[in-house]
Amino acid sequence: MSRFTLLRALFGPLLKLFFRPRVEGLENIPGEGPVVLAGNHLTFIDSVILPLISKRQVHFIGKDEYVTGRSLKGRIMAWFFTGVGMIPVARDGGHGGVAALMTGLRVLEQGKVFGIYPEGTRSPDGRLYRGRTGIARLTLMSGAPVVPFAMIGTDRVQPGGKGLPRVGRGRRITVRFGEPLDFSRYEGMDRDRYVLRAVTDEVMTEVMRLSGQEYVDMYATKARAA
Repeated sequence: MSRFTLLRALFGPLLKLFFRPRVEGLENIPGEGPVVLAGNHLTFIDSVILPLISKRQVHFIGKDEYVTGRSLKGRIMAWFFTGVGMIPVARDGGHGGVAALMTGLRVLEQGKVFGIYPEGTRSPDGRLYRGRTGIARLTLMSGAPVVPFAMIGTDRVQPGGKGLPRVGRGRRITVRFGEPLDFSRYEGMDRDRYVLRAVTDEVMTEVMRLSGQEYVDMYATKARAA
């Protein structure tokens, strides 16, 4: 039994017991071949819930600090996150984005599922922010379809992205997957910035439709800094 299978067997029932997640459109994730899952990002536990409810293992980029802790808590976190599919990458500095992109491409070239939050960071206020074009580069360079998804209610379970998740009335979670988006019509145009922006905006429009969030035409990092 793989560590991922073990973690799903251990934590999947707990997720259903405490949060009763409603999952819609799970059948939209292809059963095989490379797939990009692209969605909104409201709070820390998004990256815990997505791998546990997906029918295929989802690989995603995470901060390397999640796996470098030497305390007992740090080692448990490292065991869990690497087990569910997190790939630690040092994202600070000018090369962080390139490292994340190349890591995603390697995952897709192996025919696996790669998860990404196009906003680049958690939403500072629950609204949906402008997507970064790394998502477009991934799909155009790999030829993989994009399955958009929406996390709904996770920010009520873990407000601010910190602390233990809350359980109780009114805190039910919904994860909604849309139909795969095919961008093969743009093959070979992964260096055209207008194409990259058009592909990214199409993905974000679908995420907005699925999530029902208000859209803000600004990068979340800029909004957070302001």
